[in-house]
Amino acid sequence: MRVLGIDCGSEYTGYGVVEETSERKLLCHVNGAIKLKSGTPMAVKLEKIFTDIKAIIAQHQPEIMAIEDVFYAINVKSALKLGQVRGVAMLAASTSGLQVAEYSPLSIKSAVVGYGRADKFQVQQMVTRLLNLAAAPEPTDASDALAIAICHIHTAATNNRYQAASR
Repeated sequence: MRVLGIDCGSEYTGYGVVEETSERKLLCHVNGAIKLKSGTPMAVKLEKIFTDIKAIIAQHQPEIMAIEDVFYAINVKSALKLGQVRGVAMLAASTSGLQVAEYSPLSIKSAVVGYGRADKFQVQQMVTRLLNLAAAPEPTDASDALAIAICHIHTAATNNRYQAASR
């Protein structure tokens, strides 16, 4: 299974493609962040996110996209911007024929670190270990995107085992 993880943000949108091999090892194909210039009109930022995600999908051929679910934010303006970025990312996946899986921040951290309240550094360190990377992914948006992809792989494997056991 090859999964594109997306960590949405209006300044940095992290991405990472993770594959589970037939030997059940996790392999990182690519990771990074779509950097958006401050002061750029939101419509231009959204177009860049859409175009870049479409290019990542075309180049790395994931089977599914995993994204962080909506969470509650104190700042309404920031929440609206995040919602726009999520919508554009989901549209890029959909127009590429990919389904989208959504996970809460608590689920992602629990699946990767084993603790739902883990901080960004703990997530980054665990992602580095799980993927056997030489260096921690930078920026942290990239490691968060990889964590989202790993979360989907672990969740899908658990669901598959559950379905097989219930037959």
